[in-house]
Amino acid sequence: MPPFPRLPFPRLPFLRLPKMPYLPGVSYPRVYLYKRLVQAKLFIDEQYATPINLGSVAGEAFFSKFHFIRLFKKAYGRTPGQYLTAVRVDRARALLRGGHSVTDACYAVGFDSLSSFTGLFKRLTGQTPSAFKRECQAMRAEPLHFVPPCFAAHHGWASSPAVAAASVAVPPAAAPAEAPKEQF
Repeated sequence: MPPFPRLPFPRLPFLRLPKMPYLPGVSYPRVYLYKRLVQAKLFIDEQYATPINLGSVAGEAFFSKFHFIRLFKKAYGRTPGQYLTAVRVDRARALLRGGHSVTDACYAVGFDSLSSFTGLFKRLTGQTPSAFKRECQAMRAEPLHFVPPCFAAHHGWASSPAVAAASVAVPPAAAPAEAPKEQF
């Protein structure tokens, strides 16, 4: 008896696909690479709150660490570490908008240090987490203060203090004197 059972149908001849002609200077898409990169990106999006290291993310995409960094940066414009930090700060902003404390938001999104969280948050958003939270609370308390006056006036929201300040008539400035023309 043969080691493998025979198939009930005859073998099909090996089908060869026609090779793509090689054209110098033309690069062909490597879809399989992009699928694995997207898989790693989704892994970061799902596991951002857990301690993630580069080896685990690169292993998710079946790449070596250094090759993965190169491909990820080429595809997304930033390294996996920068992307992870951006995802964590974005999720922290959502928590701060929801009323969580800065400390709770810091540890909920996966940061280990409050000072490093504050520094990274400020570098990415331009303000500290506590200032961001104060601004969100102020916006929630009096939203019309944050509406541009022209938009509020157009929609008839005259109760806005910004609209009231903008509606005060400002006298027109005197026309600037014309500079004398030089003759050559």
